[in-house]
Amino acid sequence: MSNDYQNPAFKKLLKKLQEESWQLELIISGFAIFGLFTAYDPIREAVEAAEFKRQLYPTIIMSIALISCAILIFNLLLHVVLRGLWIGTLGLRYVSGDIDYEVLNYSEKFTNYLKKKVGSFDKYIATLENYCSIIFAVSFLLIFYVLALTFTVITIAIIATQILENDGLPETLRTFVGVSLIIFIIIGMLFTFVDFITQGWLKKKRWLSKIYFPIYWIFSFITLSFLYRPLVYNFLDNKFGKRLSFVLLPVYLTILVLVSFEYNTSNYFNVADYSSNLTAGRGNYLDLLTDENDFIDKVAITSKVITTPYINVFVLFDDNLENNVFNYNPGLKPEEDKRGLKSDIIVIDNINWNKQDSLKKAYIKTVNDIYSIKIDSLMFDSEFILSESKNKFLGFESYVPVKNLTEGKHLFNVVRKRITKGDTNSVYAARIPFWYFKD
Repeated sequence: MSNDYQNPAFKKLLKKLQEESWQLELIISGFAIFGLFTAYDPIREAVEAAEFKRQLYPTIIMSIALISCAILIFNLLLHVVLRGLWIGTLGLRYVSGDIDYEVLNYSEKFTNYLKKKVGSFDKYIATLENYCSIIFAVSFLLIFYVLALTFTVITIAIIATQILENDGLPETLRTFVGVSLIIFIIIGMLFTFVDFITQGWLKKKRWLSKIYFPIYWIFSFITLSFLYRPLVYNFLDNKFGKRLSFVLLPVYLTILVLVSFEYNTSNYFNVADYSSNLTAGRGNYLDLLTDENDFIDKVAITSKVITTPYINVFVLFDDNLENNVFNYNPGLKPEEDKRGLKSDIIVIDNINWNKQDSLKKAYIKTVNDIYSIKIDSLMFDSEFILSESKNKFLGFESYVPVKNLTEGKHLFNVVRKRITKGDTNSVYAARIPFWYFKD
C-alpha cells in the first residue's frame, strides 16, 4: 500500500481527481463560508469575554480561532469569486471559442499589443484555474502559519511560568536554564522568520545551513511544521505559487491597516470606554448591561442616576483579583493552583470540608480588607459577598447606603490595598460618577 503512489493507475486517478477537484472546492468553500460567518460573532464575543475576565489561555485560544476564521473567510470568498469567473469563462469559450483578433479589425499596433499582453483566451482560463487552486490550498496553509506562531509564543510562556517562576527550582539554575532557553527560542524565531520570508535562503548557504539545521529540526516540532511541510515545499518549487505568496502577504497587511482606521470626533475625547471623574463608561453601570454579551469593566454600580437609598456595587472576579488576595494574605495560597483549563472528569478526593469553609470565610474577609468604598471623601464599610451578576459574571457584591448624601453629582470610588516591597498602599480600582436624587 505504501508504494501505491508510484503505481501508474494511481497517478491516472490523481490526474482525474485534479481535473474534477473544482467541484469539491466549491462545495467545501460554500459550506465553510456559511459556517465561518455563523461562528465569527460568537467567537469574537468569546474573545471579548475572556479579555474582560482576564483569562489568558481562553483569550489566546479564542483569538487564534478568530484570526483563522477571518483568514479563511477572506480567502474562500476570493476563491469563490475567482472560481465563478472561471466557470463563466468556460461558458463563454463554449459559445465563442478563442479570441479572434482579426475579427476585431483593430489597427496593426493595437492588434500586436493585445496579442502580446492579452494573448490566448485559453491561457486566461488556465491562469484563473491556477489562481483558484492555489488560493484554496494556501487558505489552509495560512492557518498552520498562525498556529506555528502561536505555539512558539506559548513555548516562551511555558518556559517563563514553569522554569523562571518555579519556586521549586534553585534560583540560579532556573534563571540560567530559563533565560538560555528563551534566548534560544527568540534567536530560532528570527532565523525561522528570515528563512520563511526569503523562501529558504538559509538552507541554500552551506555554512549557514549547518548552523540553521538544528534550529530547523527543533522548530519543526514546536511549530508542528512536519505536518504540513510537503504543502510548503510544493508551493516553493512552483514559480506561480512563489509569486502568489509574495502578493498575499502585502494584501493581508493592507487589510489589517485598513480595518484599524476609525473616525475620531474630538481631539481630546473618544468613546467613553472607561469611567473617571470626567467620563462615564457603559461597562460600569449594571442597568446598561442589558445584553448577555455586555461586559462589566472591573467594577459596576446600579445606575448613573440613583433614586433609592442604597447603591448596589459589583466587583468582577478574575485571576488578578485572586492574585491580589494571595499577595495580601499568603496563607490562602494553595500548594497546587487549580486555576486554568481543567478536565470536568470527577476525581474522588479527600476534602476537609470544615477547612474549606474556614478558608472561604478567610478569603471573603481578605477581600473586604483589601477593598473599601469611598463616595467623594466619605468612607464606607465594605460587606462584599460572592455573587453572580444577571449576565452570569462571577464577582463580589455589596450594598452601600446613600440616603444621607446631598442631591447632585457624586464620585463612587472603589479603593484597593496592595503590598509593594513590604509596604501597604492604596490605589483606585474604579472611579465611577453618578447622580443622586431622592425619590
